[in-house]
Amino acid sequence: MGTNHTFQTPVRMAGAGKRDIRTQFAALPFRVKKGEIEILLLTSRDTGRWIIPKGWPMDGLTPAGSAAQEAWEEAGVRGVVSESCLGFFSYNKGMDKSADLSCLVAVFPLEVRKLSKKFPEAGMRKRKWVSVRKAVAKLDDRGLKSIVRHFSPDDHF
Repeated sequence: MGTNHTFQTPVRMAGAGKRDIRTQFAALPFRVKKGEIEILLLTSRDTGRWIIPKGWPMDGLTPAGSAAQEAWEEAGVRGVVSESCLGFFSYNKGMDKSADLSCLVAVFPLEVRKLSKKFPEAGMRKRKWVSVRKAVAKLDDRGLKSIVRHFSPDDHF
C-alpha cells in the first residue's frame, strides 16, 4: 500500500439526497489469447466476490495511472493502460466505522504484459483469467457487467 492518496472533497449530485459521492479509478486487466479476450478478475478481501482492481485517486497520477497502480497493488499486474475511459459504474463501499460511501468508478483498460507472484496484496486475493462471457457472469455490478460485455481493445489502443 504506502502510495499517497489524494484528499478528495465529496461531490454532491442532484437527486442523491444528502449522500456524498466519491470517485474511484479501476483497471480492466485483459489479454488476448488465441484471438480471444480474457479478463483478469480478482476476489475482494472482505467478501471474496469477483471484482476488478479499483481504488482512490493518487497524488501525481492520472486517473488511468491510479487504476494501473491499483492493478499492481491488488492483482500483481503490469502492462499498458489506456487513458481512454471505458465507462463508469457506481457502488456503495462498506466502511468499517462509518456509513457506506457512494462511489462512482471510472474504468480504464489495461493490457497485461506481466503477472507477478509477489505483489503488495498477494495472499489476500485470488486471481483468475476468464472469458468475457464468464467475467460478466461472475461480476455482481450491472454497470460493470455492461462495460465488460461491450469491451473491445481495438477501440482504446
